[in-house]
Amino acid sequence: MANKFAVKQLSIFLENRRGRLLEVTKTLMDARINIRALSMAESAEFGILRLVVNNPEKARTALSSGGFTIREQDVFAVEVDDEPGGFYGVVKILAESDINIDYTYAFVGESKKAVLIFKVPEELLPKAVSAIEQGGIRLVEPIFFYS
Repeated sequence: MANKFAVKQLSIFLENRRGRLLEVTKTLMDARINIRALSMAESAEFGILRLVVNNPEKARTALSSGGFTIREQDVFAVEVDDEPGGFYGVVKILAESDINIDYTYAFVGESKKAVLIFKVPEELLPKAVSAIEQGGIRLVEPIFFYS
């Protein structure tokens, strides 16, 4: 079920070797894709680069053509004041709604606002978005990333 607050995130699986991140970023640059948010996790053998980009479909096509292994997930984003307790307020709402957070990452947006991106189990996305709305937290619409 599509959700109007679902943001498409691309996860790119990378061998942990010199130059692999350079190859990804060059592929995206050549396709004129703008990275709007990112997170990277690594282990000894591989890394996972998670990206929110301005054009997920075009990025997926370019990266697939470049031989990268990609997975797409729906995430959601919220905007809170960039001050102590902003992150806590969102996590508290999700915890009280019995929603597990798979992972999260953030960046500071415009006007001293923090934008927090959350991945929850797919089947709980509608429940999470509803809980956030009811909790008075501002959800960020996908157009924020895609424009």
